[in-house]
Amino acid sequence: MVEQGQTSLAGQRLGAPETLGISTLEPGHKPPAMPPGHLVPIRVLLLDDSEEIFDISHRASGRVLFEMVCLHLNLIEGDYFGLEFQSHHRKMVWLDLLKPIRKQITRKRPHCCVSFTDAFMCFSHVLICLFSIRYLFALQVRQDLASGRLTCSDASASLLVSHIIQSEIGDFEETQCRQHLLNTNYIPDQMALMDKIMEFHHKHITINIKGICLRPVLMIFICACLSFSEVTCALVNGHAEDCRGATPSPLISPMLNDTGAIRTDDEEDNRRKNCPTDNAYCIAKELLCTERTYLKDLELITGVLDKEDCVPEALKTLLSSTYEPLHSHHTHFLQELEERLSLWEGPCSTEVKGEMQRIGDLLLKSAQELKALSGQLQMISECVFALERACVASRRLECVCREFELQKVCYIPLNVFLLSPLHRLLHYRQILDRLCKHYPPTHTDYSDCRAALDDVCELEAALRPGLEQIENYQKLLELQKDLIGVEHLAVAGRQLIRLGCLSKLSGKGLQQRMFFLFNDVLLYSTRGITSANQFTVHRQLPLHGMTIRESEDEWGVPHSFTLMVQQQSLVVAACSESEMEKWMEDLKMAVDMAEECNGLTADLLSASKDVKSSGASEVVESEDDLCGSRTSLPRNGNNSGNTLNRGNTTAHVCWHRNTSVSMLDFSIAIENKLSGNLLRKFKNSNGWQKLWVVFTNFTLFFYKTHEDEYPLASLPLLGYSVTHAGESENIHKDHVFKLHFKSHIYYFRTESEYFFERWMTVIRSATVSASRTRYLNRTEPD
Repeated sequence: MVEQGQTSLAGQRLGAPETLGISTLEPGHKPPAMPPGHLVPIRVLLLDDSEEIFDISHRASGRVLFEMVCLHLNLIEGDYFGLEFQSHHRKMVWLDLLKPIRKQITRKRPHCCVSFTDAFMCFSHVLICLFSIRYLFALQVRQDLASGRLTCSDASASLLVSHIIQSEIGDFEETQCRQHLLNTNYIPDQMALMDKIMEFHHKHITINIKGICLRPVLMIFICACLSFSEVTCALVNGHAEDCRGATPSPLISPMLNDTGAIRTDDEEDNRRKNCPTDNAYCIAKELLCTERTYLKDLELITGVLDKEDCVPEALKTLLSSTYEPLHSHHTHFLQELEERLSLWEGPCSTEVKGEMQRIGDLLLKSAQELKALSGQLQMISECVFALERACVASRRLECVCREFELQKVCYIPLNVFLLSPLHRLLHYRQILDRLCKHYPPTHTDYSDCRAALDDVCELEAALRPGLEQIENYQKLLELQKDLIGVEHLAVAGRQLIRLGCLSKLSGKGLQQRMFFLFNDVLLYSTRGITSANQFTVHRQLPLHGMTIRESEDEWGVPHSFTLMVQQQSLVVAACSESEMEKWMEDLKMAVDMAEECNGLTADLLSASKDVKSSGASEVVESEDDLCGSRTSLPRNGNNSGNTLNRGNTTAHVCWHRNTSVSMLDFSIAIENKLSGNLLRKFKNSNGWQKLWVVFTNFTLFFYKTHEDEYPLASLPLLGYSVTHAGESENIHKDHVFKLHFKSHIYYFRTESEYFFERWMTVIRSATVSASRTRYLNRTEPD
């Protein structure tokens, strides 16, 4: 038995100095005194599977027992650890250090057993100075590996076991290593991974300094070679899942639990200096960040309609059979990425770094698995069509979908979520293309990246025609919800070309109107004062036979041009010369395309007196008709004055920012999605706020962390300009860019030059609308 005051060999074996078990986080703290009363034996199971029996007063608190265990181990930083026991409900619960032990351990049996275990792992092992603490963490990892509580990939498990063997038997010797693995089981499925474990073990070397063998030092590497977020989740949740509702461990120190804390500038700069700066690492990190966002989108799809009884069973079956296999694949892929990036970032030997500082093998494996899932990818278009048919057939389902789109978690239209697996292929192709340009052909990762790029390009080529068709259909469905006074907008053969604001010249001057250009017709409308956030269409202009000419000199209106159709004219003006050029270019192309259309515009407008066609007696609508249209909401097709709609769609942003967007801009936006951490600063603020930022659909969405369910705020970027922060602005930080619109100014910092260039590139794709000529001639920068 161990009594208070005795010196144990356990602490000496761990190499700790002789000291009381006092936490270094609480200066001046003294161990509690043993209260009077008869002694009871309590058996404590330690992390090395040894057992010790402590005689303790039956009136003592949990703190007394815990300090005795720390003293026995010569443990200084005790706040990382705790004691747990099995309750009468046969669940493992934490021993409360403030309560008497007799009120917690009530089971009548000799030598009540308590387990000494990690309460949590520090978010960075470099902050743990003592070897003994690292060694105990390594023992916990070893214990949870053997029990199956700690789940990781086969490669990570093999690497961990190889270091455990190195600490047990020393340098690699094939016969001895194989025999040891046959006699000792470290992981549940060890036999299948024996060759891989031996391969890793062969690369390790025992360190000798001044004649002292340091094989156990390699156990420390277990803490470094696995993601601490993964270890923390496995260790803490592995024990806590069975004791939900129990009192939280009083051991957790707020000094170490800094999840979501705001870093100071110095702390953030120090953290960035410790991260790799190689472009390959930055590309891999971009892949990881965007994969996190993509997986959250997939989780949203798989759960959005499952619980609604108004959804037809055939549609539920179609959605589940399409998206659940994709969700399963990308969940596993994300886990492998997180493990690989953790190994890439952590301290390790040169041989291991060479093995782990690559992602081509993971991308090649993923690309091959995606080719096997090509059937699911091809069914995505059918899912969008099927959902729309079901909404047309069921008013209740349509309302369910619209209500879901109004929730915070649905930050983009529902159909865009459905199409995200097809968009993700484009991102994989870009990532792989950058890696292949970065690596020389002789690099070990080049061949895998090249093979993965070929597989992704092959899959993308097979899916792209369908992607272009379904993207256009999705935009037509979105506009159909935004517009009042049109019917049958989303029909086969109709293509969206451009939407945006122009000013129409009338007898009362220039009036802002919203124009929608298709391959067969031009619609223009206004955004009336309605609760439904919709645009009321006033007229359609058929494109067949239309002519376009500049008319700035004729009317004295800057950036104006005239549309002539059926011996009638309409004069409009753009906000800038570049906007005018883009509208005229797309209008001329649309007129050429209209020659190939066959009567698509016959019944486009609804039968409402407020909506006139070009065959009416006058081209310009009267102000009386315009005012009447703001209060009279026609209810035709999917339009209803009582139905709420998203007020942040692209059409609404164009209206408020007085700009336009083409279908080519939408295509570029699909390829320019990005996620990651940014530091944000307002014009008149002093500090920087760290945020998780998602860029998609021309908008920045801000989260506190990547685990948040919905964004805290959003910033549509149409109309904004992005520039470098000038010296006169007194920023004095590297990698800072500025977003500016009128009086609104925001500053953002990135963690490296690579991410600075990436964020500038994707944001420019939203702030600078592309002309057709520039788009067709564009090349992606290296």
